Amino acid sequence: MDGRRAVAVWRDGAAVRVPADQPVVTAFDAGLARGDGVFESVLVVGGATPRLADHLARLQCSTGLLDLPPVDDATWRELVAAAVDGWPAEVEGVCRLFLTRGDGTSPTALALLAEVAPDVLRQRADGVAVVALTYGLAADVRASAPWLLGGAKTLSYAVNMAAQRHAHAVGADDVVFTSAEGRLLEGPTSTVVWAADGVLHTPPLDSGILAGTTQARLFAAAEADDWPTAVTAGTVADLHAADAVWLLSGIRGAAPVTSLDGVARGDAGLTARVQELLAR
Repeated sequence: MDGRRAVAVWRDGAAVRVPADQPVVTAFDAGLARGDGVFESVLVVGGATPRLADHLARLQCSTGLLDLPPVDDATWRELVAAAVDGWPAEVEGVCRLFLTRGDGTSPTALALLAEVAPDVLRQRADGVAVVALTYGLAADVRASAPWLLGGAKTLSYAVNMAAQRHAHAVGADDVVFTSAEGRLLEGPTSTVVWAADGVLHTPPLDSGILAGTTQARLFAAAEADDWPTAVTAGTVADLHAADAVWLLSGIRGAAPVTSLDGVARGDAGLTARVQELLAR
C-alpha cells in the first residue's frame, strides 16, 4: 500500500496489485479519450466492503446500457479483494471500480482505493448547503432516448463536476438538479430524499436518474420500521416545505441539507433515525 492508496488491475486473467503510482491505462484508452466507460464507488469499512453486491448489480446495469464488454462479478470481487488486502480496519476507504472500452482490443477493468476525503466525513456529520440548478432536459426525455444513457453511472462526469464547482463558487457545498420544467432529479453524486407528512419521498427513475443503492437500502429499512415511503415527482418547493431533506450516496451516507438556495432549514430531528436505519 502506497500512502494509503492501492491499485489493482485485471491482466491476463488475474487481478494484479500494482504500485499506486504505476501507469495502468494507455493514452489511447477510450475511457480517457472519450469518457467511454462506467464506474462505481464502494465504501470500505472495517477493511471490508459490506455493500459491494449492491454496487456490482448497478455496475452490471451500467455496463449493459453502454454495451461494454461484460466483466463478471467474480472478476470484480477479485479486483476489490486485491485492492483492499491489508487496508487498515480503522480507516474508512472508497474503492472505485472502473470499466472502460479500452484501446479497441480489450476493455480496461481496475480498482482504485483511497481514504474517504475529510470533507465527505464533515458533510456526513454536519450536513450540506445546496443550490438547485437546471439540468436542461425535460424529465421524460431520457426515458425515450437510450443514447442519452439515463440511469447509467458513466465516466462522463464533466457536467456533474462543473455543477459542484458552481455551487462552491456561490458558497454552497452541493447541487440538486431539476428538469427543464422544474421537477426534482438528483445530485451530481447523490440521490435526493425528503420527509414530508410522515413519508419518505424520492424522485422517480423514469426521469433518467441513477438508481440509488443507499436510497433503496434506506427505503427497505424504513418500510420495515413502519416509516412509509413513496416515489414522488417533486419540485424545489416540495423540498422547501419538507420536514427534512437529505442527499444520499454510498460513501457520504445521508447528508442532511442545512440550506437550500440560501434559505436555512432543519431536519425535524429525523437525521438520526435515517442514519440509524442505514447502519442496520
